[in-house]
Formats: sequence, C-alpha cells, structure tokens
Amino acid sequence: MPAIHPFRAVQYNHGKGDVSDLIAPPYDVLDLNQKQALLDKNENNIVGVDLPHVPAKELGPNEAYAASASKLASMIESGVMSQSDKPAIYAYRQSFEFQGEKYQRCGMVAAVDTVPFGNRDGGGILAHEQTFGGPKEDRMALMKATGCQTSPIFGLHPDEDGEAVRIIHSVMESRDPDMTADMGDGISQEIWTIDDDETIRSYQQALEGEDIFVADGHHRYNTALNYLESLGDVPADHPARRTMYVLVSMSDPGLAIGPTHRVLGGMENYTIEKFIEAAQGILNIEAIDNDPHTFESQMASLAEREHTVNVFGIYDYATGLCFGAWPAVNDPLDAQFPKQSEAWRTLDVALIQHLIVEEICQPELNNGEPVKWAFPHSIDEVLAIGKGEETGSSIAGGGKPQLAIIVRPTPLEAVRDISRAGELMPQKSTFFYPKLATGLWINPLS
Repeated sequence: MPAIHPFRAVQYNHGKGDVSDLIAPPYDVLDLNQKQALLDKNENNIVGVDLPHVPAKELGPNEAYAASASKLASMIESGVMSQSDKPAIYAYRQSFEFQGEKYQRCGMVAAVDTVPFGNRDGGGILAHEQTFGGPKEDRMALMKATGCQTSPIFGLHPDEDGEAVRIIHSVMESRDPDMTADMGDGISQEIWTIDDDETIRSYQQALEGEDIFVADGHHRYNTALNYLESLGDVPADHPARRTMYVLVSMSDPGLAIGPTHRVLGGMENYTIEKFIEAAQGILNIEAIDNDPHTFESQMASLAEREHTVNVFGIYDYATGLCFGAWPAVNDPLDAQFPKQSEAWRTLDVALIQHLIVEEICQPELNNGEPVKWAFPHSIDEVLAIGKGEETGSSIAGGGKPQLAIIVRPTPLEAVRDISRAGELMPQKSTFFYPKLATGLWINPLS
C-alpha cells in the first residue's frame, strides 16, 4: 500500500460534538431541492461548498466554483470550520440497517500517497470502474477553486488477519466518539480523533504491503492525480501529494454490498414477446411468480438448479410479468473477450452490457441505436421508475421504462480479482452501502 499519513483536517466545531445539520450526502446523489433543504437547516452546511451547481456530473460556470471557494473561506475565517493543530487519523463508524439486518461499518480516515492507478511493489491503488469526463471536470474546477479535497475516497484493503479491524475497534471501545452526526436517514455517524504516535504507527504497520481497492470515488481520485500533475514539480511533502481516504477492511463485518439493477427503455420495437424471441440461443428464459419482491429467492433457486452463477430476473413493465434468465452457454463472452479474465467475463453486469444490450436489445429491438438506462438499487426503486416517481433517472427524462433486469450484488472477490488484473467493470457495477458522509473532514491541498 502507498504510505499512510495523519493529516491536519479542516472540521466543523473543532472536530467535537454533534454536526448533524452541517454534513451532507455525497454531492452526486443530490438535486437542487435537496441542496436547498440542507441549507435551510443550516446556512453553513457543507453542501454549499461541495455542490457548486446542479447537475453535478458536468462542468458548471466559473462563478459557481468561485462561490464555493468564498463560502469555505468565510466559514474558516469566522471559525465555523477550523484546521486541527496536530496531524491525526480518524476512526469512523456508520451504524445502519440494510436489507433487514443491522450493521456497523468501521474504517479509518487518513491521507494516502497520491500515486497512479495500478499494481505496485508494496501495494497499489487499484480501480475497478470506468470514469467519464464530465464529473472529473466538475471536481477539478472545485478543487482548483477551493484548494481542498472536500470529500474522502472510499477504499478497501484485504486485511486478511484482521489486524486493522482490531485496532479500529479497540479505539472505539476505549472511549466515546469525539464527533457525531445523524442526518435523519437512518445512518448514524461517529468519529474518534487519533493523534497519538503509537496507535498511528500500529495502524500504518497493519496496512504495510496491502493494495487499496477504490470502492467509490474513481472520478475524484482521477481528479486528485490530475490536480497534482497540474501543479508541476512540487516538493515531496506538498499536501497535494496525499489524498484523503476512508479505508475499510475487507474483513470488517459491517461491510454491506447491494445490487445495482438495470432498467432499460427507449427501445422502438420492444415487447416482452419480441425480447424472448430475440434472446433464443443467447438466454434461457422461463416464467416465474409474478411478484417482483420474490426475485431474490427465485433467482437463488434457479442458480442452484442450473448450477450457474449468472441468473437474472426479468421484469416487463407493460404486463408486470416476471421471468428468470441465465446464459444459454457457459462463458458466453469468451469468444468476444478472450483476453479478459474469467472473473470479468462472468460478471452479471458485463453479461448485461455485452450480451443482453449489445446482442439483443440494440440490434433486434432498437434498430441498432443505444438504449436508455437507469440504475436502481432496490425492487421498490425499480417499481417506482415504472410509476414515474424516480424523476432523476435517464429513463424518466427520455422515454418510458420497458424492461428491468434484476441482478445480485457483485461479489467482493470479483472486485478484488478484477482490480488486480488491471481490468475495469462497466459503470455502476458495485453498490457499497451506505455512502460516506461529506463534511466530516476537508483535506487542504496547499
């Protein structure tokens, strides 16, 4: 692993007490109304800095980023936010309920050497998802205007012996948290500041030689790399040579992974009958109970019966009919992608992209034209899109939803194996729940 360092974070309330009305969800899940609701609770909410304009995934006007920089400077000048006197790392616990079970995900916030993606001796920073220009342009403009990294990257590391987990838990069990927050979303946030040399050294040693797998924040880490490059030849100790991370052990029992389903629309010639006909020889499809909320159990039964890891749920919006589907042949992407690893070729999301969309939907049902997508995480969200309630999806903005493809979560082992192979998954392949909160730490880069 690249070296881990304590850092002098900029925080609300000197890193003490309750900051519930000052923090925010990640910028890229918020719309204009949600931004305003946070600012109505507290005019100093971090969303006024971290979300300069909407939509967030494209470059906005220069004045929007200048306003963010001015807001941050004003909060620091007035004492609403301040930089810690002593470098520290921070234990971070999020308590939540997910799919009917209670979890506590625990990680450590630290600065990590900003090095290019890829395998390296002693551990590297490994990516698993593609990135796009718009979000990187937006984050670069904000980083240049503020001179700060306003939210941490979410990184995973193997920690096979569980030593990092043990260190984090020992801190949490020793005393009450220094800072807490609850945004009313069912997720509690707790932070412990760690500035004693012994604990910091122990944690650094626990992570020596380990890879970091980026779970969330590929665009922002690419931006950190581009920002460092834009500075030219800076000293080895320049703050931009380090990037703020929340590091979570793959051994952490609170690590929850959910699915990202696919909703397709805008297909000119689509009906479920035509889809089934076009899929002959590519997919095996059979009718199942017409209850979308039982997809998970029915897919598990099909996987066991057919001895396959790739089983999809199919939901037709027009009729409400439900189906189970699985590839008609083993390893169907082998001929098309012989150089890709088996772990990549057998990803559900890769099969959807290259088998279902590119071989069935686009050529047979949409005259070769691209389809429209939405990426819900739950069956309730899938159904809400059909009712027009998920107005932020591309489906709602450009045509009605026609076909939902239900998937199971991407296994953690697949993330690890594909990252180490230097391969990239299709977008929206993983969903680590919950997202990290923004505003608990800011990392100055100058």
